[in-house]
Amino acid sequence: MDFELTEAQKMLRDGAREFAQGEFTAEYARKCDQEHIFPRELVRKAGEHGFIGAIFPEEYGGQALGWFDFSLVCEEFCKADSTLSAPILSSGFGTEQIYLFGSEEQKRKHMPKITTGEWISCGAYTEPEAGSDAAAIRTTAERQGDEFVINGTKTFVTNAGVADFGAISCVTDKNAPRYRNMSIILVDDLQNRKDVQISDLGRKMGINASLTGEMAFIDCRVPVSNLVGKENNGFMQAMTFFDVTRIMVAAMSVGIALGAYERTLVYIRERKQFGQAIGAFQATQFKIAEMATKIEAARNLVYKAAWFIDKGQPDVILSSMAKWFAARIAVEVCDEAIQLHGGYGYMCDFDVERFYRDAKIQEIYEGTKEIEKYTMGRAIIGKL
Repeated sequence: MDFELTEAQKMLRDGAREFAQGEFTAEYARKCDQEHIFPRELVRKAGEHGFIGAIFPEEYGGQALGWFDFSLVCEEFCKADSTLSAPILSSGFGTEQIYLFGSEEQKRKHMPKITTGEWISCGAYTEPEAGSDAAAIRTTAERQGDEFVINGTKTFVTNAGVADFGAISCVTDKNAPRYRNMSIILVDDLQNRKDVQISDLGRKMGINASLTGEMAFIDCRVPVSNLVGKENNGFMQAMTFFDVTRIMVAAMSVGIALGAYERTLVYIRERKQFGQAIGAFQATQFKIAEMATKIEAARNLVYKAAWFIDKGQPDVILSSMAKWFAARIAVEVCDEAIQLHGGYGYMCDFDVERFYRDAKIQEIYEGTKEIEKYTMGRAIIGKL
């Protein structure tokens, strides 16, 4: 087993680091956080540099990166800034459905626009009464001739207010059994449709540069050709989608933890109390040692899970482990970062305060920490 990155991977990592350090300024991040601004121009720049949809094949505008490679990008972006990285890395959210299950026509229409940063996408799965229980959705898509007519409401939709198109989970057979009654359907031109009402949910605890909203579909008509994958196979497609995209969230968590940790290292070397730098105190050294160990453990778990996906052997246990553990570590490390900064860490002028708020969502979206543990436990124990 070789733990050394290849030269190509080192170049990718260094390129992502250089881009993020050059483009992600703390001042702009605070502005986006406080004023709830989506950094559209940064998305375009990231697309121009090949960082969006990088896992997609080259023929669709991507770089054909593996999930391990893309984890390096996620880590570097989030280490540089937790607020600005989120909307960039999720700007193509939902397009992975097309990559994994879509038709050739769907791929050629949507994926190149995402990779350049010209278009934004969303994935609408959650509903007011269907969160972790993804199979409990009530949004329906009824076939009428050569069209689907969609009715229902989706909530907590990332990119709702800026997405050009979205992958929507809908019940397509009311008489079919649970888990075999839903499909994934594309809705295009989202911002200009009268049959889709979009409302912003406002500022959140964190990741405020990433817009979150609600979508109401009212007799929304789309062609049958917008079906992604197989009809009534949407639940399994969604689970496959989340199994791989959880790696992205896990890698982001590692990056957030690293960002808070590295800022703390700078602070404890400069901050003096009792006549010496606080980094000289054993209590501080113990905290730093624990933070470093947690980050290294989380990072290696993420890398292993990504490596298995790239081998064509995705492991639901590993993916869930990586997502749960890395998210937990991000929260714990950010908490200690604030503690070591003392009162300054609680102030909005210091990045660790914002990193802490941005970290918490990692334990919620793409599967709550409870769902991840349930998924692991069920898979490990098996049917009883």
